[in-house]
Amino acid sequence: MITKSLYQEVILDHNRKPRNYGKLDKASHHAVGHNPLCGDHLDIDLNLEGEHIEGIAFHGESCAICKASASMMTTVVKGKSLADAEMLIKEFRDMATGTLDLAHPHHLGRLTVFAGVRDLPTRVKCAILPWHTLHAALNSVSTTSTEAEGDPMHAPIGDA
Repeated sequence: MITKSLYQEVILDHNRKPRNYGKLDKASHHAVGHNPLCGDHLDIDLNLEGEHIEGIAFHGESCAICKASASMMTTVVKGKSLADAEMLIKEFRDMATGTLDLAHPHHLGRLTVFAGVRDLPTRVKCAILPWHTLHAALNSVSTTSTEAEGDPMHAPIGDA
């Protein structure tokens, strides 16, 4: 089990030194994501070559959890196939909302450091926003929100 101090350490590290932060020149896919409940706002740029993510970057204004999630997401999905990226998106969302049993096989690896966010309902959507925005970009949807009804990534979580 990942300790709370490791979780905090990873969040702080990726918040201070986010990986793949910035914009891609001539991105083939782009999406803007917004969490209206807390104000997080992210842009995701992708360069796809065939069925693989060859380049990815993000930028925007967000809390430490959102920025750390985006930073780790970009490092994990770079070079992955679209199918693998979509699988990771689903598994991350399920983990963050508490519906993924981490005792069973999954593909999240070090991303499980975010497993504890499920116990912080107001922060779940902060962690999910980058993944939600990646899903939009992969599906050529230009804007998305954590509150978008009818979107399969919409994760109703209590009052959050």
